[in-house]
Amino acid sequence: MTATLTVQTPGRGFVDITHDVDRVVGEAAVSDGVVSLFLLHTSASLVVQENADPDVRHDLEQWMLRNVPDGDPRYRHDMEGPDDMPAHIRAALTATSLTLPVREGRLLLGTWQAVYLYEHRLRPHARRVAVTVLSAA
Repeated sequence: MTATLTVQTPGRGFVDITHDVDRVVGEAAVSDGVVSLFLLHTSASLVVQENADPDVRHDLEQWMLRNVPDGDPRYRHDMEGPDDMPAHIRAALTATSLTLPVREGRLLLGTWQAVYLYEHRLRPHARRVAVTVLSAA
C-alpha cells in the first residue's frame, strides 16, 4: 500500500507524525513487514527521536543553530532567504527517508520514540511524505 501524507509545519521545529504513519500502516492491513517513509523535499527531514522530554528536541535544535547558523556569509545559496542553505545542510545531516518495522499491524517503536518531520525553514510549509507499507509475507 502507498499513501502520501501532507504535513503542515508551523515553521522551524519538529512535527510528530507518528500517529499519521501508524494510521496508514493500520489501513494497509499488513501484520508484519516494514514501512518506508520518503520526504519529498530538500529543506526538511525525518527523524526518530525522544517523545517524552521536549528538551531533547530543543537541545537538538540549539545544536543545529550553533553549527549550521542562518545567514552565514560563507553560504552562496540564499535564493529564498538566509535560512535557505542552512535548511539544506540540516537535511543532509539528518535523513529524508526512514525504514521502520511493522509488527502485529502497528508501527514498531521503542517506548520513548516518535517519528518527526523536522522542518528546517523558518516559515510554515506543507510537506509531503510518501509512505509505502510492505508485507514480510
